[in-house]
Amino acid sequence: MRNGSIPGARGRVRPMTLFGDPVLHAPCEEVTDFGPELASLVQDMFATMYAARGVGLAANQVGERSRVLVYDCPDDEEVRHVGHVVNPRLVEAGGVVLRGPEGCLSLPGLEAGTERYDEAVVEGFTVHGDPVRVRGTGFFARCLQHECDHLEGRVYVDRLTGWRRWKVGRQAARAPWGR
Repeated sequence: MRNGSIPGARGRVRPMTLFGDPVLHAPCEEVTDFGPELASLVQDMFATMYAARGVGLAANQVGERSRVLVYDCPDDEEVRHVGHVVNPRLVEAGGVVLRGPEGCLSLPGLEAGTERYDEAVVEGFTVHGDPVRVRGTGFFARCLQHECDHLEGRVYVDRLTGWRRWKVGRQAARAPWGR
C-alpha cells in the first residue's frame, strides 16, 4: 500500500469463513513472499472487513492460511488505529484483565463476555517487509489479541468456559449460517 492510499479501495470483498470451518481452527503459516499477491490479499482483507462492518480481520477469516491481520479500530479514547501486520506475534499482553463483550465476523450476530488484557503489543512486518510494532490499549488491545488468536487457530469461543461457552455454541448451532 502506498502512503496516503485508502486501505481496501482497490480490494475485492471475499466470502467470510464461518465458525466451524477447519481453516479457523488450524494455525496459519508464516508469509515468506512479500510480493504483489500479499499486497492484494491485504487490500482484499480491508475491503472485506469494511463490507462486514468489522474492526479487525485475520487472513484465515477469508480462507487464507497466511499470518496476516488488518485493523481499523478505535481505542477507549476514540483514537482510530488503521493498519496491517504480516507475521504478527503478540509479544506483550498485560495490564488489567477485563471481561467485555466480544464478537467475531466469523460468528455473525453473536457475542459473549470474554476476558482480555487491556494492553497489547504486536510485532511483525508490513507488506513490504519493513518491521512494525503496534501498541494497543483498551478496545484496540482486545482487537489485536483477538486477531492474533485467529492466526493461532483459535476463536474467542475457545476462551469461554461453562455457561458462556455453552450459550454461544448453542446460538451458533441455531444461527442460519451455522446450519
